[in-house]
Amino acid sequence: MELQSLQAFIQVAEKGSFSRAADELHLSQPAVSKRIAVLEEQLEQKLFDRIGRSITLTQAGFALLPRARRLLVELEDTRRMLANLSGEIQGPLILATSHHIGLHRLPPLLKEFTQLYPQVKLDMRFQDSEQAYAGVISGELELAIVTLAPVPDPSLVVVPVWVDQLRFVVSRGHPLNRLPSLQLDDLTHHDAVLPGEQTFTRGIVEQVFREQDLGLNVTLSTNYMETLKMMVSIGLGWSLLPETLIDDDSLVTLDLDHPPITRPLGFLYHRERTLSNAARKMIHLLEAAKS
Repeated sequence: MELQSLQAFIQVAEKGSFSRAADELHLSQPAVSKRIAVLEEQLEQKLFDRIGRSITLTQAGFALLPRARRLLVELEDTRRMLANLSGEIQGPLILATSHHIGLHRLPPLLKEFTQLYPQVKLDMRFQDSEQAYAGVISGELELAIVTLAPVPDPSLVVVPVWVDQLRFVVSRGHPLNRLPSLQLDDLTHHDAVLPGEQTFTRGIVEQVFREQDLGLNVTLSTNYMETLKMMVSIGLGWSLLPETLIDDDSLVTLDLDHPPITRPLGFLYHRERTLSNAARKMIHLLEAAKS
């Protein structure tokens, strides 16, 4: 089996489309179709059912997909191991980070990294933290710099670097800003705008309220902190935002009778896979940035 044919097979299976797979691989659609045809001929199995514009995996395709993914991960791990022998800091480094960390924590570190190691080709992907975790576990990503999960995954090495202080905020004209003293219970009577239900940060907020047997009235949600900030600033509800975002007079920080709420930020990689020399240097800079 050819590596390129397996890559094409995985992309078509994941995208459900030959054209979208072609875009991802920077190939023409006929080239992707040819690679799939070659693979089907080698295996003597039909891998996709094509009904009109719909593409679905056959039973053989379903059986091949997890094995194909594991094979590509092992090949990439071997490539990194052999490349490391030279001691040179070069080649690709595929990492993911959240938009918030990428905008507010990483710029100085990325600037230093690219100046120190100009031969490294950074493939930086902005993803939700939960998606980045899955990417590291599957082998799609070598490194992720994200909000850390409350429950560690045993297959990952997870290292905290920063701690985000989260603050309750409202717009200046919000009714909560006029109350002389505030408890968590006061917030439950007003609309909240919070991160999406499946995010680690939303889980932290819900746990705080659950510990006091309180519910939340969430009317809007988004995974982008900057969008949450905008929603709060125009009076759509209260939210909980990192201190690094509260940098103008459009927001008011509420003084609640409650201990500080924090969330850990850091990096993670797979404990059983080889790190490239470039990834090790990135980790060295992240370790130095610990606060």
